[in-house]
Amino acid sequence: MEPRRVGKFEKVSYEEFEKAVKEILPEKNMDIKSVYENIKIPCRGTALAAGYDFFAPFDIVLKPKETIKIPSGIRCWMEENYFLAIVPRSSFGFKFRLQLDNTIGIIDADFSDSKMKGHMMIKITNDTVEDKILEIKAGQGFVQGIFLPYAITYDDDVHNFREGGFGSTDKQNT
Repeated sequence: MEPRRVGKFEKVSYEEFEKAVKEILPEKNMDIKSVYENIKIPCRGTALAAGYDFFAPFDIVLKPKETIKIPSGIRCWMEENYFLAIVPRSSFGFKFRLQLDNTIGIIDADFSDSKMKGHMMIKITNDTVEDKILEIKAGQGFVQGIFLPYAITYDDDVHNFREGGFGSTDKQNT
């Protein structure tokens, strides 16, 4: 039985990607246009894989305990009552203790319509205890996204919609 299709990945606009790279990584010396043109859309590696591999948009080198916030260049549309969970690929977790700084990324269905235009940022840390340098080449998969359904409580009466990006939903419930 084929799984249900609930979402779609696409690139953010070049302008959105360029703005994020300049804001988040001003010290990185790169040809932003070329990086943008080479961004790969997340995909599954095999027919029975649950996770969609996200690919590094540029080379990443992290010494032990170093952190980087990566503009993925990717946004995602998905059906209501689903979310996208972002987790490290197993091999990087095992070899380097690669950690997402928020432990697991939760991308809500209304994130793609936010003021950020759904541009997913991925912040990772090389949390090795063995002094290993983590090297991820441009185009190499380093995290994965898994679509999951969710449910709500019987007394839930929320009617707000997202107006911003990361961390914006807690401001709407105050």
